[in-house]
Amino acid sequence: MAGSPGRRPISPTRSSAPSEAARQRGLVYGRRKGPKLSAHQQHLRDTLLPRLELHVEPGRDPRNYFSDAPDDVWLEIGFGAGEHLLWQAQHHPHVGLIGAEPYEGGVAKLLSKLERTPVPNIRIHEGDAREIVAALPDRALGRVFILFPDPWPKTRHHKRRFVQMDVLDALARAMKPGGELRFATDDAGYLAWTLERLMAHRAFAWTAQCAQDWLSRPSDWPQTRYEAKALHGPPVFLRFVRTPIV
Repeated sequence: MAGSPGRRPISPTRSSAPSEAARQRGLVYGRRKGPKLSAHQQHLRDTLLPRLELHVEPGRDPRNYFSDAPDDVWLEIGFGAGEHLLWQAQHHPHVGLIGAEPYEGGVAKLLSKLERTPVPNIRIHEGDAREIVAALPDRALGRVFILFPDPWPKTRHHKRRFVQMDVLDALARAMKPGGELRFATDDAGYLAWTLERLMAHRAFAWTAQCAQDWLSRPSDWPQTRYEAKALHGPPVFLRFVRTPIV
């Protein structure tokens, strides 16, 4: 759901100049802007987005980002058009859903959905998900979704892939023991890359017992528009549990 190969890197902030934090963590790569938004989409950005936008505060309990404190908080990294994020929010009304997406066209599509189907338990960060993770206190997230991220297939671009060991370190700190990390891809190269890193990380344990466990999408994992296209091959669904070991 993130940007495509060959696109220019973007800053995780709205400014064209990266912040010092961005320089330290690296840039988000992918599209920030696409086709011009319609007048209605721009209206939603001006009116609805400010009410749902997440203003990251270091150390703040993420439950306090919601008007009614939820029982748990989940994070979706790169929510695309927002189908999955909205589904999870509707089916888990006592969970707060934070969605991070740097592409303004994706944010606009989610805002259009939320205009038609308002839910109170979604907050949006139009930027780098690593900003959110870095600001979270320890053991704050019950679930993290990384669904169909850009595989950056060229070897020289592998450093742009979201799944890196330092990112997994940060997620491990921010996730509760027993929390779940869900990852999906239709790219065999990125699958191998991700499995290699997650299997090597002592804070995550793969839940799969047989091939069917990762070849079949769980019932509480709705299909997204990107998955339906299956651009590179059959999709694969990984579920890893945050172990008590740091």
